[in-house]
Amino acid sequence: MSEKRFEILDCRTVYHGFFRLEQYTLRHTLFKGGWSQPLTRELFRRGDCVAVLLYDPDRDEVVIIEQFRVGAILQPQRAWLLEIVAGAIEEGETAEEVAYREAREEAGCEILDLIEIQQFFTTPGGASEWITLFCGRVDSSEVGGIHGLDEEDEDIRVSAIKFEEVFAMLQRREIESGIPIIAIQWLYIHRDQLRERWLAADGQPA
Repeated sequence: MSEKRFEILDCRTVYHGFFRLEQYTLRHTLFKGGWSQPLTRELFRRGDCVAVLLYDPDRDEVVIIEQFRVGAILQPQRAWLLEIVAGAIEEGETAEEVAYREAREEAGCEILDLIEIQQFFTTPGGASEWITLFCGRVDSSEVGGIHGLDEEDEDIRVSAIKFEEVFAMLQRREIESGIPIIAIQWLYIHRDQLRERWLAADGQPA
């Protein structure tokens, strides 16, 4: 197999606001050999991000948040999405630190234990976003209400929902954002093992 390579021929920033949009001219090697023609592509730039599925193994509850999302406004009936806690990694922060911070800011939760699930691109066809997805153990007994930072114009409704109902919501297509879909499906696969691990650490039967 030939070596996979690409060359950036030109790059310019076409917009820089809340996010940044860059336009690249590039070419890359082809599987059949040789090089592609020069391609012009726009790249939506944002930093690395974190998402964390907050789960209480004692109560078998998942913390679900709901908030307005501008990316969904072309389908107005879907503009408020059911999601899990997430946020951007700021300079000097680790992914783990962001998970703990965002759990407090967006859901009023303190993470008791943290497990990394997966790292992945969300939409690599045009965006640079790289997600580290975690599962965080929480006590959901006092979870609920409206959370978020005023200075970031966040308006987040928080609920603790039994896992069986969360999975039913997924099957009814009420959860339409990719990251929580991945996280809930992961929990469906690993839930018994996860509860056994965390409850055993407390000396409780799973």
